[in-house]
Amino acid sequence: MAEAILKRERVRDYLLELIETHPAGAPIPAERTLCQQLSVSRPTVRSAVDELVNTGLLVRQHGRGTFVARAKITQEMVSGTGSMSLPQAGGTWESRVLEHARIPAGARVGRRLRLSPAAEIHYIARLRLVDGEPMALEYLHVPAAVAPGLTLHDMESGDFYDRLREHGVHVRDAIQSIEPTVTNESEAALLSVPVLAPALLFERLTTDTEGRQVEYVHSIYRGDRYRIVSRLTLGDSPRSTVDVQARVGSSDPF
Repeated sequence: MAEAILKRERVRDYLLELIETHPAGAPIPAERTLCQQLSVSRPTVRSAVDELVNTGLLVRQHGRGTFVARAKITQEMVSGTGSMSLPQAGGTWESRVLEHARIPAGARVGRRLRLSPAAEIHYIARLRLVDGEPMALEYLHVPAAVAPGLTLHDMESGDFYDRLREHGVHVRDAIQSIEPTVTNESEAALLSVPVLAPALLFERLTTDTEGRQVEYVHSIYRGDRYRIVSRLTLGDSPRSTVDVQARVGSSDPF
């Protein structure tokens, strides 16, 4: 199951690179061509394409093919002069690593982390559980040069940022986006939800105190068990917070 997810992620990343570097209306290669280029099966390609169609990043036109969709309208949430903090989410959080490997960053991830495509990164796919129940699938990308000694134990025990601190990496801030999506077959099986169940797609880019991009993550959270509550300060208060909660029972979700 983990191998199937990794193959689909490879196809997804390839398609996202096409989407991000081509204008709206540009065609993507046919499924057969993608299978040959990426050495994956037709169902794997179709699953990744279906996901991006369902989330509005690609559009299918009957008899013509699949094309890059128009860009989404983005609304930015800002906190004025205040700061933003992330309180702990409910329940006891655990991590189960599905894959941990050192691989080249590639064009898309390298661009986010300000690395050469050939630079090595730690790639970690892990299942997040709350009180023993599957809650999220998380895919982390950490430059190998930032934390060369990162181990499997670091991925599964305690708060990940505490583990980075032990490697001399002190995170400062992060930019995170959240949008609705649905689960594909592999994700649904690991998260114990139906196929095409509502989910939340998180993407996060984390910077350390030296100004380096030290982590790029995208995650799929169960829509039936997870929600976000925002507390916005609209007056003169110097502080604004964003609360992220799981609909379960207290540990940091990230």
